[in-house]
Amino acid sequence: MAGIYIHIPFCKQACYYCDFHFSTSLKKYDEMLSAIKFELILRKDELKDEVVETIYFGGGTPSLLAAEDVEFLLNIIKINYTVLEDPEITLEANPDDLSKEQLIKLSKTPINRLSIGIQSFFEEDLKLMNRAHNAEEAKNCLLVATQYFDNITIDLIYGVPNMTNKRWKENLQIAFDFGIHHISSYALTVEPKTALESFINNGKIPSPDETVAKEHFDILVEETAKNGFVHYEISNFGKPNYFSKHNTSYWLNKKYVGIGPSAHSFNKTHRSWNVANNAKYIKVLKEGTLPLEVEELTKEDRFNEYLMTGLRTIWGVSLNQVAEEFGAEFKETLLKNANRFIQEGLLTVTSSDFDENQKCIEKLKTTPKGKFLADGLASELFII
Repeated sequence: MAGIYIHIPFCKQACYYCDFHFSTSLKKYDEMLSAIKFELILRKDELKDEVVETIYFGGGTPSLLAAEDVEFLLNIIKINYTVLEDPEITLEANPDDLSKEQLIKLSKTPINRLSIGIQSFFEEDLKLMNRAHNAEEAKNCLLVATQYFDNITIDLIYGVPNMTNKRWKENLQIAFDFGIHHISSYALTVEPKTALESFINNGKIPSPDETVAKEHFDILVEETAKNGFVHYEISNFGKPNYFSKHNTSYWLNKKYVGIGPSAHSFNKTHRSWNVANNAKYIKVLKEGTLPLEVEELTKEDRFNEYLMTGLRTIWGVSLNQVAEEFGAEFKETLLKNANRFIQEGLLTVTSSDFDENQKCIEKLKTTPKGKFLADGLASELFII
């Protein structure tokens, strides 16, 4: 099984915190659509032995696509790839794009999952982030979207300057009251060369407080659990049967092809990425070649990626798999390096089910205390 990610590199306006590739000009919309089509066709052999089980429109702002253009790209995939009969097909969307008319149109396409970038239900937070929608639009779009789509996830950002614990709890409660089945939630991060970094450096916006972010994270974990959500990945909370199949495939190291400018791909032995420039991307594809760079992953690279993704999830890192794929010495080194974090109560080794040879499966996982530190713990355990 494999996935296809399509990057739509357009936005109405730039959010202050965002460092993803996008353009606020739609002048190349038609050319971009054609280029994405050509790339899909040129790369079909990369998944010739795989069944596509998930398709994900990310960005940028994919909800700027006309519904008929979404169907156009999905038809190109259907013609050129072997696709599961009922694949998960996700479209990222902003609330200001989701009018009732647009939601009805989207509901008539094969899209069966919406990922809505709410970020906050409060005006002061949205203004600080320079979001294109307002608080009323955030609520109104969910009021309508839930009538046409069952599988909806929303993004919420915590650790925002001046966001109190009370307001963060209110954000979560509003989401629960709408009957949302999945929440992706991230701490506000100051990325290099973003407007947010510039404003903080100039004293216009206070810097996010890590202590506050940790408090918000703890509230997030507690409140989602009370409301029946499973914390299955460090930033993702879903009710049973509503986990993101596409993102889970990333964390379980399945193959995926990334289409569009700046999109990344992975085939278990190599990673590749497209040029992050709309004009260059279009030009190269018009010439009939692929606008990407390829990196061959060493055994250490693959181990470190498995470690990073595994520790972020409820499935953890299988010590059996480490020994089988990378060798007994990798397992021994991992356990040796992990010992101090186990002693500190940040990591734990658990025994779960048996494999096909009736061998007990041992897994290295984060504890509740270590969950917020998962990325840092993984980096400490990397083999260079």
